[in-house]
Amino acid sequence: MEAAVVDPGSKLLKAGPAIPDQAPSMIIPTHMKRMPEDGSVTDNTQFEDVTVDPVVRGFIKDWDAMEDLLHHVLYTGLGWEIGNEGQILFTDPLSTPKAIREQLVQLMFETFNISGFYASEQAVLSLYAVGRISGCSVDIGHGKIDIAPVIEGAVHHIASRRLEIGGIDLTRLLAQELGKSHPMANINTADVEKIKELYACCAEDELAYSKIGDSCQLETHTLPDGQVITIGRERYTVGEALFQPQILGLDTHGIVEQLVRTISTVSSDNHRQLLENTVLCGGTSSMTGFEERFQKEASLCSSAVRPALVKAPEYMPENLSLYSAWIGGAILAKVVFPQNQHITKADYDENGPSIVHRKCF
Repeated sequence: MEAAVVDPGSKLLKAGPAIPDQAPSMIIPTHMKRMPEDGSVTDNTQFEDVTVDPVVRGFIKDWDAMEDLLHHVLYTGLGWEIGNEGQILFTDPLSTPKAIREQLVQLMFETFNISGFYASEQAVLSLYAVGRISGCSVDIGHGKIDIAPVIEGAVHHIASRRLEIGGIDLTRLLAQELGKSHPMANINTADVEKIKELYACCAEDELAYSKIGDSCQLETHTLPDGQVITIGRERYTVGEALFQPQILGLDTHGIVEQLVRTISTVSSDNHRQLLENTVLCGGTSSMTGFEERFQKEASLCSSAVRPALVKAPEYMPENLSLYSAWIGGAILAKVVFPQNQHITKADYDENGPSIVHRKCF
């Protein structure tokens, strides 16, 4: 049985057997609806609007919900059998607290009775997915942005940056903008999320964005209640916020400047290999026009440090940036488990959860 690879994001969980040249077999929402203990559903249940987010800003926060989600993923989704559990590899966000890593390995061995465990950082795995062991990963997820230099398969933590800006903040921004232009429309968060995915884009540069006015091309969208709204400048504002965080009310640098500052703090001997191997990943990075804008901003950088993006190999699945950490995890699982570099049940029983810091780094 192939090892399972699980990448639990704030919005989507990606899971599947470790087959590197295929997309994950499961891509499901991490957001869950709480059901009554007996499983019953009535029209007037108190649980109707009770939802939980097991993962917040990249980190597991609700362990009971996470256990329920993993039970569904492993036994229903991936077809594991109780009493015959296999090996599993998890992806770790940048700067995952030690306590979370320990609690995860404890959950997997003591509750799920797995036979082997490994975890690796998403930045490293995203580079593996494009055939690199050194480079810089820019991961724009639903709840955070991680910018991490990786040298010879190890994250340079001192230089890394974690920004608590992500797709969820862009959704809220779009909701505010649509609220101003359509004060009478009834648009819920799910509708805004869909509108963002369909229409959000990046202007060519800051000047082009400043010139976008009421005359820009309008998109029409029909809401579930049948109401039709138009979307104009709002769609560009969403993308612009990544390059001008002041739009979100944040006093910080845009994403390209953050990357440049990150790389400039690493030894100059490593600048070239980091620059020439920059990888964009995470769902938000697939926004229309984002990659082109990123490249243009990078080429205009006043610094001597100018990032260049790595393209995914042609044999890799489409939309690789959406699940590059998962693909990298599948590649790594093909190495660590056959070569017995993982945490075994015997390792865990002898050393306890802290073994994760010695074997998974």
